[in-house]
Amino acid sequence: MINCFNGVSIKRAQAMASQPVTWSSVTKTARGLATTAQHTLTVFGLSAVTVVAVLYASPDVARQVSAFLAPEPVVVVEAVQAPALASLMATQTSPSPVVEAKPASASMTAGEKAMLGNKKQQQFVTSWLSKRYRVAGDATNMLVSTAYLTAHDIKLDPLLILAVMAIESGLNPFAESPVGAQGLMQVMSKVHHDKFQPMGGVQAALNPVANIRVGALILKDYVTRGGSIEAGLKTYVGAAAFDNDAGYGFKVLAEYRRLKQVATGKHVPTVTPPSPAQQAAKLASAAPKADSGLIGGDEVIAGL
Repeated sequence: MINCFNGVSIKRAQAMASQPVTWSSVTKTARGLATTAQHTLTVFGLSAVTVVAVLYASPDVARQVSAFLAPEPVVVVEAVQAPALASLMATQTSPSPVVEAKPASASMTAGEKAMLGNKKQQQFVTSWLSKRYRVAGDATNMLVSTAYLTAHDIKLDPLLILAVMAIESGLNPFAESPVGAQGLMQVMSKVHHDKFQPMGGVQAALNPVANIRVGALILKDYVTRGGSIEAGLKTYVGAAAFDNDAGYGFKVLAEYRRLKQVATGKHVPTVTPPSPAQQAAKLASAAPKADSGLIGGDEVIAGL
């Protein structure tokens, strides 16, 4: 039927195209187009009414058409493992028992508690050393973690390693002494070159991890052979053949004691006040010297 109307419209358009254009012809053309459009809309309206009537009279057809025009959305469900799914179903089908709340530490094993305490110690020690020696927190954390791992491997107190490291280099991994001591632990790489071989040779002496490990191995060997930390420190600094170590052992042990307090969470000042001996030496150096009465006496004596 729609094709018939379209055919009639085309014929009328062709007929009008062959005639001269006048006002009356334009009016007739407009009326014809309006009549055609009206008939077309009438047909579409009757068709829509018929479809609605059919859908209303047949619910099954209506559901099929609705499902075809608007399919149900696909819901993606994440895969759940069988045990987790079974436990979830059990909780849904059975009442939940009343469970008494327990602290998290109650369910931890002894090893987990020790590890947690170890981490807290490292945090305390890292923060204190970073402030005391003015080293970036991330860098200090790396050094402290390496010291703890090394100490665990070779069975030595990590705080003793850190105390030696602090006194030897002030946590400077690139420190070098005039006599050839290198790195954090100020290891004499020329003397202990064999210990660096598994780590790439003597060129690894300034590598923080390698330097800490070699220095810790040397320290443990000296402590074992000397029978005490004091004797080991004296050998470590190279003063085994002398009567004293010029206060090296005292400095390391003092730092060691401070680190032990820090590791337990105690507040320890990052700036150490001078000892009475140091205060006396400072006062003596600041005291005015007696005037010798000679101008340029030192230069004269030096020139003699």
